[in-house]
Amino acid sequence: MFGQEEGMMLQRTLIGLLSPEHEGQNVRVCGWVEHIRNKKQIVFLVIRDQTGSVQVTYIKSDGTAEWTEHLEGLTLESAVDITGRLVKNPHVKLGEKEIIPESITVVGLAEKPIPLGIHPQLQDRLDWRFLDLRTPQQRLIFEIQTTAEHAMRQWWMDQGFLEIHSPKLMGHGSESGAELFSLPYFGTTAYLAQSPQFYKQMAMAAGFDRVFEIGPVFRANPSFTSRHDTEFTSVDVEVAWIDSHDDVMQVEEKWVTYFLGRVAEECGQRLKKLYNREVVIPSLPFPRIPMAHVHEILAEMGHIIPPETGGDLDPEGERLICKWVKEHHGHEFVFVTDWPIGVRPFYHMRHAEHPNLTKSFDLLWNGLEVTSGAQREHRYDILRAQAIEKGLDPSPIQFYLDFFRFGMPPHGGFGFGLTRMLMLLTGVMNVREVTYLYRGPNRLTP
Repeated sequence: MFGQEEGMMLQRTLIGLLSPEHEGQNVRVCGWVEHIRNKKQIVFLVIRDQTGSVQVTYIKSDGTAEWTEHLEGLTLESAVDITGRLVKNPHVKLGEKEIIPESITVVGLAEKPIPLGIHPQLQDRLDWRFLDLRTPQQRLIFEIQTTAEHAMRQWWMDQGFLEIHSPKLMGHGSESGAELFSLPYFGTTAYLAQSPQFYKQMAMAAGFDRVFEIGPVFRANPSFTSRHDTEFTSVDVEVAWIDSHDDVMQVEEKWVTYFLGRVAEECGQRLKKLYNREVVIPSLPFPRIPMAHVHEILAEMGHIIPPETGGDLDPEGERLICKWVKEHHGHEFVFVTDWPIGVRPFYHMRHAEHPNLTKSFDLLWNGLEVTSGAQREHRYDILRAQAIEKGLDPSPIQFYLDFFRFGMPPHGGFGFGLTRMLMLLTGVMNVREVTYLYRGPNRLTP
């Protein structure tokens, strides 16, 4: 510390809360050195905390040689604790406020040079993620995430949902035999959960009726695309006593509209300022288009889905159908419904009149899939037969099939991608930048 020590330390004030009421008074701020401008007679510092930035102005003639020496040795991104008098200065761009320091404590001197330059490469940013996250732009991503998750939970609570925490160690895959991470487990093999699917369906058999979970899932996916990762946070919902997959879609569209409204209210202005993005609150109901009709629309637009997708949509098809919906319905969202059985898991219910189609849906948002959902098959004999038809040995998943032997109600649900939501809201179309710590085929640190 240098400067005058006080008998009693002031309580810290967040920079964003400094107001005209503080003018003329001593205040204490803590944060990181964002900018240093050392002039002949004056040193200007910009100090940043999680709520904003403020200028600190030290006049060398008012201090001591020791003060000047310490300030000249100060480095960018050092952690400092500053006490001083807040004054109004109309020439200061940061809210016309500046602090005239009386004491400055360097609690953590940053080394030179900072590993991240002015325009760092993405890999460098991921290597030094804690430095990258100090910027207001990066922090806002996680403020949006926090706001959205809180709003999601509020809506669920208001609608009578229960939160569950399903196991992440499993004796068998929850989706298929592919993309599984295995690990030794007391003389046998365990697998990291690809999804909480089996266990949220168990909650239906337990009579919980409506459940949700926000938690990690793992996919041994060797993809290096901008929207794939090996560990991510999944948002999962399951509801019982439904009549069709449309009931599940109604749940989701109301839920999405609610939490987006909260994000717009609490983060909309900063999102516009830092990312030049606006949160559009969607109208209800969302458009619904059967998959067969999607193929027709895309063909008219000159796009044929590649046969290797097996009937699934490719990224270009997702983008084009959303463009068509925006032009014809004025909507950012669309439910693509009734997918063929070849691209859906065994537990999706099939249409009685069209047994090659499932009672399923994907929710697309501005060209990107954010949800996969369906009504589930709740009849034991049919479910078991569909598993065998898909080439699955029912023995390892008998524990799951047992859920359906003692009175399973009709039910359905969906999984929602949290990071994809953040990508679409910010316009940062790379999952690596909206994940706190990204995990991919070549990244296990930091």
